[in-house]
Amino acid sequence: MTLASRLLLTLALILCGACVPAWADISNASGAELEVSLITYGPGDIYWERFGHDAIELRDTVSGEEVNFNYGVFNFDEKNFFLNFARGRMHYLIDAEVTTDEEGFYKQAGRSITKQRLALTPDQAAALRDFLLWNLRPENAVYNYDYYIDNCTTRVRDALDRALGGIIKARLTTLPGGMTYRQQTVRLMSAQPWLMLILDLGLGPYADHPLSAWQESFLPEELQMTLRDVTVSDGHGGMQPLVQNEDLLAPNHLSVPPATPPDLRIPLGLAGLLLAVLIVLAWRRAPIVYALLGNLYLLLAGTAGLLMLLLWTLTAHHSAWANANLLLFNPLAYALLRPLWRARRDNPPSRFANGVLLLQLIALLAALLLHLMPGVVQQNQPWILFALPCWLALAWTLRQNKAA
Repeated sequence: MTLASRLLLTLALILCGACVPAWADISNASGAELEVSLITYGPGDIYWERFGHDAIELRDTVSGEEVNFNYGVFNFDEKNFFLNFARGRMHYLIDAEVTTDEEGFYKQAGRSITKQRLALTPDQAAALRDFLLWNLRPENAVYNYDYYIDNCTTRVRDALDRALGGIIKARLTTLPGGMTYRQQTVRLMSAQPWLMLILDLGLGPYADHPLSAWQESFLPEELQMTLRDVTVSDGHGGMQPLVQNEDLLAPNHLSVPPATPPDLRIPLGLAGLLLAVLIVLAWRRAPIVYALLGNLYLLLAGTAGLLMLLLWTLTAHHSAWANANLLLFNPLAYALLRPLWRARRDNPPSRFANGVLLLQLIALLAALLLHLMPGVVQQNQPWILFALPCWLALAWTLRQNKAA
């Protein structure tokens, strides 16, 4: 069964209420009979699996029934799904499955499974169970997904925090995170280099703010690690770890994401320098190649800028708003396509084209100065290093035609 078919089947079961009897023991058990665990699944091979996944497991210690609750279901067949995705208005759902079925899927995919048994009181366990079952109702199941602040892991985290009376948030907000949203995204997507570069280019300053451990726990593995630092009352005036024990239920059989994000400054800087050298050499020796190479760069720069502008003005993807890379790549590049194509025959640029070129060089200088100013948040050094030599090479060759 494909992933899409599996998701649709799950959705149908939820909406029809056909699966309610499957956890009758869980719904009727007393809090003292419930055991609560956090289940963490390692990253998968497909790009949407790279961030990992998790679930809350409720186990009836009397009947042995185990049910996994997770917030990671989406439906490709939803009306306007791809349009909503482009607009940043994605709809996800909570799901509940028998633990063995859920874990079997991830074992077959070769993804790791870790189980952390949590120290909840009977009242807290019962409250968590009641909230999850309430959330599972069709009228409550759907939520507006956000990559960083409202996803399948933050929903799991918030449900546990709610049951524990805010203890998790109180603890994790006092701890600094290890990376920013950008660094975590680049690190986890590094196995798909082109997608990693597209995401890094499209992220604005929102992705570079320092995070607390609470914010960084948008990732399953980060939540798994940070919960080890949380303590709760032991009921006798003392404190005990929230995580009572931790077991690796299935090892990882896939490539492991790097511990740190790759440094994109050197590869992108070298790529920009190489492209600039090729543009200059082609201008001297192969005018048609020069025109094709330059127009390819301008076309990509204009398209990237147009997409970044649309993300900022027409979508709810707030992590892409106010992107300083618009100073490097923007729709102004389209206005230089024809002048550069004509330059292969030594035709000088028009006054309008010179004005556009000057405006772009001013924007390039602004991007550089903005980055050097203290207190600037967005970390786009790699793209500055890539764009700077390319724009200078294009400007120099066009101006040389005018001088000729």
